[in-house]
Amino acid sequence: MTIARALSIAGSAAHGSAGIQADLKTFQERDVYGMAAITAIVAKNPVTASSIFEQPLEAIEAQFYTATKNVGVDAMKTGMLFTTEIIELVVHLLKNEKDKPLVVDPVMIGKMGSQLLHDDAIETMKKQLFPLATILTPNRHEAAKLIGKKELHTIEQLKDAARELHQFGPTYVVVKGGVIGEKAIDILYDGHQMMELVEPSVETIHTSGAGCSFSAAMTAELAKGTKTMEAVMLAKKYVTAAINHALSFGKGIGSTYHAAYRKFGEATNEGFGKKIKNLH
Repeated sequence: MTIARALSIAGSAAHGSAGIQADLKTFQERDVYGMAAITAIVAKNPVTASSIFEQPLEAIEAQFYTATKNVGVDAMKTGMLFTTEIIELVVHLLKNEKDKPLVVDPVMIGKMGSQLLHDDAIETMKKQLFPLATILTPNRHEAAKLIGKKELHTIEQLKDAARELHQFGPTYVVVKGGVIGEKAIDILYDGHQMMELVEPSVETIHTSGAGCSFSAAMTAELAKGTKTMEAVMLAKKYVTAAINHALSFGKGIGSTYHAAYRKFGEATNEGFGKKIKNLH
């Protein structure tokens, strides 16, 4: 039996909703063999003062080679990289697998408020990592910070951000817009064609891991050989269902439900394909 293989290079989230945990759950749900290279352990909690534990560069490198050389990969994604030194190492490692699709999720701030990328690492990420990306997937807050804006509030601002971010070299940019008005809107841009990906918004605060899961679903589809735009659209369906059936554990922001698309199907009955607008 053969199966598509995907590697996530990201942080471990002890609460289970985001990071490596979300990526592996998503890979499994999308029928892809998932592997992980953990860059840091995030354990934000009310008991200890410590919450982020950076991993040694040697450990990150060893995990990467274990996955790529012992098993092999068909697609990869990056999530939380945390420091300039980790980014530079990961860029070096990725260049050895540059024929594989790569989704770059520029994780900066967690839902629980943790700073997940040092400020001095932002320029390194933009200049060295973004040009390697098949798909770059910032949320609108990350996109704003990356282009030096305070915030992005409108669809036009999201489109402008996508254009500006595309200049750093990724093949595609997906700006995850979140809720705008009564819709959940993301912008997909390939340097020529601009598309709005639209679904009804879901009334919930429990969206931890939504961005990680969205980018992981894209990675899984690319690993299976799905064309890039279709991979993004399928990932949008997957994460919308996961948000629609979100989980609450009684404290703070709960998790998206990674099995929702398999168990319940699409989040709406109107048909996802009808909600995609081509904007040239």
